[in-house]
Amino acid sequence: MLDLAAELAEWVAQGREFAVATVVSVSGSAPRPPGAALAVDTAGEVIGSVSGGCVEGAVYELCEQALADGTPVRESFGYSDDDAFAVGLSCGGVVEVHVVPVRAGSASRTTVEAALALAARGEAVALARVLDGPAPLVDSGGLLLVRPDGSAEGSLGSADDAGLAAQARALLDLGRTGVCAVPESSARCGADVTLFVESSVPPARMIVFGAVDFAGALVRVGKLLGFHVTLCDARPVFATRARFPEADEVVVEWPDRYLRATATDERTVLCVLTHDAKFDVPLLEVALRLPVAYVGAMGSRRTHADRSQRLREAGVTPRELSRLRSPIGLDLGGRTPEETAVSIGAEIVAVRRGGSGAPLVAGQGAIHTQ
Repeated sequence: MLDLAAELAEWVAQGREFAVATVVSVSGSAPRPPGAALAVDTAGEVIGSVSGGCVEGAVYELCEQALADGTPVRESFGYSDDDAFAVGLSCGGVVEVHVVPVRAGSASRTTVEAALALAARGEAVALARVLDGPAPLVDSGGLLLVRPDGSAEGSLGSADDAGLAAQARALLDLGRTGVCAVPESSARCGADVTLFVESSVPPARMIVFGAVDFAGALVRVGKLLGFHVTLCDARPVFATRARFPEADEVVVEWPDRYLRATATDERTVLCVLTHDAKFDVPLLEVALRLPVAYVGAMGSRRTHADRSQRLREAGVTPRELSRLRSPIGLDLGGRTPEETAVSIGAEIVAVRRGGSGAPLVAGQGAIHTQ
């Protein structure tokens, strides 16, 4: 349900009662990943999606059922060769959803409210629930909120909620949402337990260097992809909020100096559009030595060859240089800033998700991989 944190936080503030269906597992070619959610309130209003439309009607009814009787519901939906018109996924996969009612006065409502508030503010938080285990734990619908420092609130109903919280924190540290098997020796509740842990972490960063025309389009694509986007340029006349209103931050600073000082992690993507050696070379010296997800630089093949030579002369190793995506982007044949930005965004998705960048029509097998 943290997938819908901002919207559900408003529902809580308005005193609404609702039920949330969350995808807890997928197999095959399922359209939405674990953590995707759909919520229904008592007036029948719906937000979110668990399947892109294939099974939304059936999930809506499950939410109504859970909201009426106050009991969690778990259900799987898959494609049936025997009855192609049955409720299921036409793409051939299987999706499992778990529905939690959030009613006024329920034991879990305070926990849900706190978790939604944290996630809506962009703070890291995990929300754990029991999918399999002793019946009292499964039927209780208990929820446990876990913070990065290991502190927790709420309850799963286990005698050792602290042990289960430690398991949830491990997934939160990785920024992962998914199923976690906890043996009885750790769960200490008389049986093995299967937890589903939703992790909400601050959005990954995209840092765009160079306040050029292409940068404006790339900022918009970065926001579309869910990044927290920073635009950085050393020239104050170009790096302005008026020129880049969609950016989360506009920074006037020498690019290499800014990159040394700012926080990055293994999810960060760096796009160098300055196309000027005096900016590019010192910046890429820093960028190629950071454990980030993506480093791309704009320029022709001739520019790339010249830049690579300058970087080698500056001491950048062949291994470090091999991380550089230049010329930046996939070959889509685009020319406009918008087309170029789509090309760059597509390459970033492919790199982060392990895609080939090839047309799907030319491939074989499942579209979505685990």
